[in-house]
Amino acid sequence: MAGEASDAHSVVATIQPAISLLGLGIGAALASRALRLNPIVGYLGLGLGLASLGMASDFRGPVVAAMAEAGVMFLLFNLGLHFSLGRIRAEAGNIFGFGSLQMVVAGGAFAALFIAFGLPVAFAIIAGFGMGLSSTAVVIGLVRERGQEDCPVGRAAQSILIFQDIAAILLLVTAGALASGGALAPALGLAGAKALAAFGIAVLFARYLTEPLFNLIARAGTTEVYTATALFIALAAGWATGMAGLSLTLGAFLGGMAVADSRYRILVQTEIDAFRGLFLSFFFISVGLSIDPALLVADWMLVVAVTLGMIVLKCAFNVVAALLNRWSVPGSIQLGFLLGQGSEFTLVLLALPAVAGLAEPRLVSAMVTAIAISLAVTPLVSNIGRKLAGRLRAGPPDMKLAGDDAPVLIIGMTSAGRTLADALAFNEIGYLALEADHDRFQLALADGYHVHRANPADPRSWDAIGIDRRQVLVVATGDTSVSREVTPLAQQRMPGLARIIAVPGSDEIDEIAALGMLPVDMSLSGGGERMIELVFAALGEQRALPVPSLAHDEVRPRKVA
Repeated sequence: MAGEASDAHSVVATIQPAISLLGLGIGAALASRALRLNPIVGYLGLGLGLASLGMASDFRGPVVAAMAEAGVMFLLFNLGLHFSLGRIRAEAGNIFGFGSLQMVVAGGAFAALFIAFGLPVAFAIIAGFGMGLSSTAVVIGLVRERGQEDCPVGRAAQSILIFQDIAAILLLVTAGALASGGALAPALGLAGAKALAAFGIAVLFARYLTEPLFNLIARAGTTEVYTATALFIALAAGWATGMAGLSLTLGAFLGGMAVADSRYRILVQTEIDAFRGLFLSFFFISVGLSIDPALLVADWMLVVAVTLGMIVLKCAFNVVAALLNRWSVPGSIQLGFLLGQGSEFTLVLLALPAVAGLAEPRLVSAMVTAIAISLAVTPLVSNIGRKLAGRLRAGPPDMKLAGDDAPVLIIGMTSAGRTLADALAFNEIGYLALEADHDRFQLALADGYHVHRANPADPRSWDAIGIDRRQVLVVATGDTSVSREVTPLAQQRMPGLARIIAVPGSDEIDEIAALGMLPVDMSLSGGGERMIELVFAALGEQRALPVPSLAHDEVRPRKVA
């Protein structure tokens, strides 16, 4: 009995830090929402607060570390689910072209800067290119939070981060060869061969095993089996690449990619999402715990200088890389600021004795703290770039109306309006979007949509927006009251205009249909796809995507206007 009690106490002591962080994380997330901040900021702030109270060591157990690593793996697995083989081919230019350009410009510039400051060449190259990396976890989490997965900036950021994950593996191999004193070229060649083999296995799994596996599981008919399978694929893929000497995140991404083309993708994503958000909070809290409060106080001038210098230079280097990739100035600024933070991989590099021992400990500690701070302020920095891009895109008052001859008029840049705009842009069909809400207008403008600030509820604005030239009118605001008021005048002036409206529930469908509009119940699953189908039917156009549910997996690359 005494032995059982001791074992039970040991288990409780092991999981206690994770339970405590889970409860504190809930409070941090709620506080962030109340303050209108991204939850990432709350998690990082919680970690820093605990570190400031001298409690960092109390929350660095193996369970917390494993859950934090699992969160990043689930995040990359989810990203892989949106990168089918078709999209990998379509985004190859962004992944290998734009991604490599960004690393050469940003990483090379940092390396040259370190050499100019007299740091050892080996440290300058490893740490410099490490500083060129951005945080996959923070950026993708922010992109998903903002619903930017399918806008040009969001897609380019995801593609660049995939290449950066590959580059991070090469940097880790380089650091390992430095530590062992072995030859660098064979180590890099072996790592490259392993990565290619892992990609080949993922392709074979996707082509020959995914569908039969899930067909077999479907016969069981139990939710638990689907959940277990989704978790197994995500974790086992990461474990396999980890055992091969590659990163866990690369394996998780390849595991998601293997399922991306399956008809069971949506089901797998649903199962993973619940775990992704939970475990990812542990990662961000752990980053906050890694900040050294004593260093912030004792050496704050150096930390501030390194942090500001890193963020400003990183944003500038990213903007230059985007301009060299022939992006517009607004798009380059928004993307550059979004990727303007350090990376969790760089924290790992700087923690290696073989790398840290090449530079002054005071400088290495300041760099680690600066990277952690940069992760915390990413939402703020990216918002600055987003707003600046929006102002630049607004253009002079007399500029020609974007989408002047477009057949589709979208009212309301809500998530439904953005989804429709993305589908039209993919099929190269013009649209003009109108938004009366100031905040939604600014965000949509910053993200590169053809949107103008206007109040379409006022019939006096109809001539200015050229409503007579439109074939389809889509009301995506979710508010049906204005549509009821202007419908009689709209029917009289534009009897041939197809009018589609998103309604928040089924209660108003009959009434809206009686007014001659086509209602779409957005409370039902697939409401956005139904709206897109109605628009294409009204235009008499065949949608280019053969499987509507995979629309977000097959997006063509297009540069920001």
